[in-house]
Amino acid sequence: MLRRELLALPGLLAAPKPAGRPNIALLLTDDQRADTIGALGNPHIHTPNMDRLARSGFVFRNAYCLGSNIPAVCLPSRNMLLSGRVYFRYERYAPGSEPNLADSLREAGYVSWHYGKRGNEALEIHKRFDYSHYLKDEEDRTCGEPGREIVDRTIEFLRSRPKDRPFFLYLAFANPHDPRVAAPRYLAMYERTKLPLPRNYMPVHPFDNGEMLVRDELLAPFPRTPEEIRRHLHEYYAVITGLDYHLGRLFAAMEELGVFANTLFVFSSDNGLALGSHGLMGKQSLYEHSMKVPLIVSGPGIPKGRSDALVYLMDLFPTLVDLVGAPIPPGLDGVSLKPILIGRSRGVRDTLFTAYREVQRAIRDERWKLIIYPRINRKQLFDLRNDPEETHDLAWDPRHAGLIARLTDQLRQWQQRFGDRAPLASERPADATFRPPTAEEFQQLRRKWKM
Repeated sequence: MLRRELLALPGLLAAPKPAGRPNIALLLTDDQRADTIGALGNPHIHTPNMDRLARSGFVFRNAYCLGSNIPAVCLPSRNMLLSGRVYFRYERYAPGSEPNLADSLREAGYVSWHYGKRGNEALEIHKRFDYSHYLKDEEDRTCGEPGREIVDRTIEFLRSRPKDRPFFLYLAFANPHDPRVAAPRYLAMYERTKLPLPRNYMPVHPFDNGEMLVRDELLAPFPRTPEEIRRHLHEYYAVITGLDYHLGRLFAAMEELGVFANTLFVFSSDNGLALGSHGLMGKQSLYEHSMKVPLIVSGPGIPKGRSDALVYLMDLFPTLVDLVGAPIPPGLDGVSLKPILIGRSRGVRDTLFTAYREVQRAIRDERWKLIIYPRINRKQLFDLRNDPEETHDLAWDPRHAGLIARLTDQLRQWQQRFGDRAPLASERPADATFRPPTAEEFQQLRRKWKM
């Protein structure tokens, strides 16, 4: 469903000259669930500056990270965002020699500034920015003021930047990824015992999904108790609120400098996070809480609106160059969302494919979602329209056999399109039973991961 409240301004319909193009600020957080912004339906979190963007702009309610071939989902996610291509097309990093967002905007007349987490690791593309700087991720995450350094340095850049060209900011925040340390003033805004658990909270995931003992799953002992999950939620919400505060500082400085009104803002995250949902802690699954991300576009020529269109983070590359009237490079897997933003289309794809390593594959349409676990020959089917939290698996019901067959066929088509050769079943399936580690085994695993 698409609702528009304003008409797109002519500036985004033509191909403006560089001096007339809007500035761009791409604000990307780390591990932020789609349901952690107040204006998007979470009454328990304080995010006034993220709310400001959401209320003034266009929100994509079904935006996704496509997935990952490694446990560090952020790495391929950010590579796909900047390259516009799926991770199956490169071994580890997207090469800087191929089309990328930094080059396309430079050719369109932009001066580009990247400042962010070292764990970004789209290394070759970062070199294509006019200015590129890295955080010390651990220091940023433990200083109590998430995002402060990035905002401080970016304000300095805005004051001293070349004034004859529009700017492109890519701010790759390291929060709210763990370790999560928030100053007391942010923690004090929440009463831990009153924070609601996720609606799909479980103490333990019901089966082995192929990645049950990865680092992120060792952030909390088994089983996950309500008290432990609330502790994590408290820190998570407080860090997001701290990051929101520093975003407000950035916005205020941009208003003081007279550039806020002519800046096209894109706010999103590299992936979501479980935090107790389905008995999981990390993002190494294909449930909605881990692959869905917030996505807000706000600025000159962008109408207020909401869309349920199925979109990827990698769509942002062609979208941004399209919005400023620059040519979209050929060969991208992402597609421009401009037709949705200006009301010419309700969507750009009918189904959406996600993948995690060789152990999980999924597809969804506007209502149904199928997850396949090839190594254990297990499937899950969810009715997202009536069960958005994915708590009622319908794959067992023979009445849905035809639906599962259709979705599986569509999933294979996505695999062929993207060059994904992973099988969808095993001749010798592994045991799906998950036995949580003992307390001693749990500590041994944490030492192995150097936690």
